[in-house]
Amino acid sequence: MALLCGSLFRSCHFSLLSSHLIGNLRVCTRAVYPQSSWRNTISTSVRLRASLTGRTTSYQIYSKATAPLPCGPVLTPCGHYFHTSARLRALPAPLIWMIIKPLQKIMAIILGRSIRKWWVALPDKRQQLVRKYAWQKRWQIAGGAGVAIMIVTLFLLTHLDESPLTGRTRLLVFSKENYMEMAALTSDAYMEEYAELLVPVTDPRHQVVKWVVQHLAQRNKDIPEVNDISWTVHVVQSPSVNAFVLPNGNVFMFTGMLEAIADVHQLTIILGHEMAHALLGHAAEQASMSHVLELLSVVLLIAIWAMCPHDSLSMLGHWVQGKLRELLFQRPFSRKLEAEADQVGLQLAAKACADVRAGPVFWQQMELRDQLSGEPTLPEWLSTHPSHRNRVAQLDHCCLGINCPALCVWC
Repeated sequence: MALLCGSLFRSCHFSLLSSHLIGNLRVCTRAVYPQSSWRNTISTSVRLRASLTGRTTSYQIYSKATAPLPCGPVLTPCGHYFHTSARLRALPAPLIWMIIKPLQKIMAIILGRSIRKWWVALPDKRQQLVRKYAWQKRWQIAGGAGVAIMIVTLFLLTHLDESPLTGRTRLLVFSKENYMEMAALTSDAYMEEYAELLVPVTDPRHQVVKWVVQHLAQRNKDIPEVNDISWTVHVVQSPSVNAFVLPNGNVFMFTGMLEAIADVHQLTIILGHEMAHALLGHAAEQASMSHVLELLSVVLLIAIWAMCPHDSLSMLGHWVQGKLRELLFQRPFSRKLEAEADQVGLQLAAKACADVRAGPVFWQQMELRDQLSGEPTLPEWLSTHPSHRNRVAQLDHCCLGINCPALCVWC
């Protein structure tokens, strides 16, 4: 009996209890036959009574030989419950990037200024010695720079991916799962922002947008990416001429855009364009490109703050570097993604039996609207979107290459 009690005592992990607190240990075994599918289950009850408090705590240990144990606590105390802690999940990679992005700039500025102050504080002879030492180690420094370039190149090559619909080679740093988590957080933020501006689901405008989205999804169900996304429509009461679709399929249409649209064909083409962004994963692609550019620009930022003699010149160089990166890389890349979404969206609309000629007409209307309103229009090289005139020309060219009767197989 003593051996049996000692074995149960060790298996239940009660060795942490001090021996002087254990006053009595009694073990009883009985058979339990519940009404569920569990059969021949043995229930063992262990009772401990502390000599100091005089209180008795009962535990039941369940074991089963014919089926695995269910998920839940192994020990079920009478009146008390053991709970496992919640599973910890790592932060999504895009969220980590959003946190690190401003920090890496601050650290680059601090490091650059520290290098400059250290160099200025050195005597002239020490500066000459440092230059001489750097010249002597020039091949080692060049080799280290070459290794760093090779590492960056390997990183970029191992993160290349193929666009699902166009077959274009692209760079993806974030996985689809991580970016979907970030899209859910973004969607919650938009829902909170537009909570009081959302049009009721019974409103005809909401019903029309919902029908067009469902129609596009149904007519393009042969595309696997369309079936993988659950499309949800939200119509926002706002004069802004805008519409967008998040990567998780949440569609946000503004009433200002509905007022600018002439017919259901134009609405289908606009929604096809926005849905194409989600299908092609343009948000993750653009964030990946921005992330890589930010990391590469950190080295240049350190050099600017280390080499400029004053903080004012360093701040000017910092501003120029950011603008050049935006104008030379980010904005042209954004225009490229918009043109690709125009092309794919037009094909989605054609398969939904929309008149693709309504696309160029819509952007001609937008150009005329801007001219009548007198609003200044930015040149294309300063914008994230193609100009209305270039968009009309590109869509006209796409319309010539689309065989609408062949694509409209569901009519």
